Amino acid sequence: MIQVAKDRRVFSLSATAEPAVRVAAGGAVCLETADCFSDQVRSSSDTPEGIDWGSINPATGPVYVEGAEPGDVLAVTVERVEVADRGVMAVSAGFGVLRRHFSGTSFRMVPLQDGEALLPGGARVSLRPMIGVIGVAPDGGPVPCGSPGSHGGNMDTRLIGEGATVYLPVATAGALLAAGDLHAAMGDGEICGTGVEVAGRITLRVDVRRDLDLVNPLVETAEVVAAIASAVTLDEAADLATRDMADLLCARLGLSMGDATMLMSAAGQLHVSQVVDPLKTARFEMSKAVLKCFAGALV
Repeated sequence: MIQVAKDRRVFSLSATAEPAVRVAAGGAVCLETADCFSDQVRSSSDTPEGIDWGSINPATGPVYVEGAEPGDVLAVTVERVEVADRGVMAVSAGFGVLRRHFSGTSFRMVPLQDGEALLPGGARVSLRPMIGVIGVAPDGGPVPCGSPGSHGGNMDTRLIGEGATVYLPVATAGALLAAGDLHAAMGDGEICGTGVEVAGRITLRVDVRRDLDLVNPLVETAEVVAAIASAVTLDEAADLATRDMADLLCARLGLSMGDATMLMSAAGQLHVSQVVDPLKTARFEMSKAVLKCFAGALV
């Protein structure tokens, strides 16, 4: 399998980036990833003055996918997520919903043992490894890895773990896929600005779809299909995700807009993915169990 070391990291997703590797459609690649702090935080006594804040939210890559062209959709299946045995979290006056309660920035190391994260204060949280940053080169200029958008990026969506497939609209030849910012565990919203940030390795299988027409990303798991959208406000992101799901139901299953709207209102789930990045991210989920009565496939 093709492997990419974490020293092949980028801090923005860009159409002009030099590919780290080239992978055939249908092939797999293993990316080694640094944590969101570029592995700079080594203990709870570390201070923000010792951190290079220009090296935050790295993604490993980019990966040039043979045959991917503008207008296609890149299907990225997350086959495996492996995480280190220790993570890190932070609270800060500079970011997070509750930032007014803090002065400066403080770090806490989080041991990962026996399938649990041992959080400060004594709580134990089950591990649910997921990918915070996964995206392709955007249409237009470079976008920092810390920002989400129609290209993917820092969506911080907890569904993006083992077994999930992320569908990303391709804007440039080869797609130029990159991923990183792993979390050993993260709640919806990521309200303090960090999940349990962790280094690790991810195995991704890539393919090219020409039968989907997407403006924004989708994620599919064994249970749901979710439309993901990011915008300046959470209200706007929620509206976009809802619209995208309605359009998908109409286009793929042949529903009228009225029927799609009623189905979504009766059985859909509108969730917050994150509220701490430069743009906010929401997702609209539809259960596959609800959709099994339709002859066609949603994705």
